[in-house]
Amino acid sequence: MKHTIIGGLFAASTLAMAAQAEETLTAVHAFPETLIYTQSFLSFVDKVNEAGKGVVQIEVRGGPEAIGMFQQPDAVRDGIVDMVYTPGSFYGGALPEKDALVASNLTAVETRENGGIEMIDQIHQQKMGVKYLGWFDSGVCYNLWTRDEPQFDANGNLSVEGLKLRGNAVYNAFFTNYLGAQVIDLPTTEVYSALERGVVDATGWTQIGLIDLKWNEFLNYRIEPCFFSTDLGVIVNLDRWNGLSDEARTILQDVAIQHEKDSVAALRTKRDEDFAALEAAGMKVVSLEGEAKANYLAAAREKTWERMKGLMAEHPMGDGMYDELIAKFYDPAADK
Repeated sequence: MKHTIIGGLFAASTLAMAAQAEETLTAVHAFPETLIYTQSFLSFVDKVNEAGKGVVQIEVRGGPEAIGMFQQPDAVRDGIVDMVYTPGSFYGGALPEKDALVASNLTAVETRENGGIEMIDQIHQQKMGVKYLGWFDSGVCYNLWTRDEPQFDANGNLSVEGLKLRGNAVYNAFFTNYLGAQVIDLPTTEVYSALERGVVDATGWTQIGLIDLKWNEFLNYRIEPCFFSTDLGVIVNLDRWNGLSDEARTILQDVAIQHEKDSVAALRTKRDEDFAALEAAGMKVVSLEGEAKANYLAAAREKTWERMKGLMAEHPMGDGMYDELIAKFYDPAADK
């Protein structure tokens, strides 16, 4: 009987230790669950939970219905949740260096290899107290989408006169400083109703996701070329990250790096499928050409860099890393 009791206590103790060893991170995501980008993040979560059995798990608490999309970065910094998947532009006021990703013509794979993501991670840790785990869903850029046929001036430049253009923090520097547009700032969750009511008749958006959001019910034209890059990433509360076991951190980082690679391929395939479906349903593609095209692309990049440099200069850390950031995230040869 004594041996039975001791054996039972030992087994219970072993189970308790195993249960304690598995660490759980809470997470939220910026966009609704139905959006392709959120699905990509949830795929990452599934990969972590499979690889991390007995070591580390991610518990998803929801999206903007759980914590407002613009409040999520602060919630991670303050430890309300452990992790968030969100655009860097949603916390650009605290970390303007995220514009290096916005204006990038490289993918996470390339910038992981050249040290760019490590650099961005260190800046996140220093300025926000968060770990930058990975840049997901890169390699997808933005287009302008309009309800009515786009108009051009005599030199082939896009005319935005009279356009009710939805803006947000990602591309407002380009829209206002180069295109000269008067933008109406709206979160993603309010754009459908704004299009439906005629509050806006054009918007910037990535190459994928328009169908998921059902904005294609109102938008009929896609303007080429595309510009910018998505800046979606995962940030983790730094104290929580540092408190994880070495094994848990390794699993999370390894899965994130693999997902950076996987998501580039998956989303480019999705882009091609979306474009085909939209064009089959009547979406028309209108392209800038020649000098107008070159100026359009250069302005998108340079106006965003100007914003980044100006905001960096206002911070005590200054703008001394500006040139290195540009070198890590932009390759002039990739535009040729």
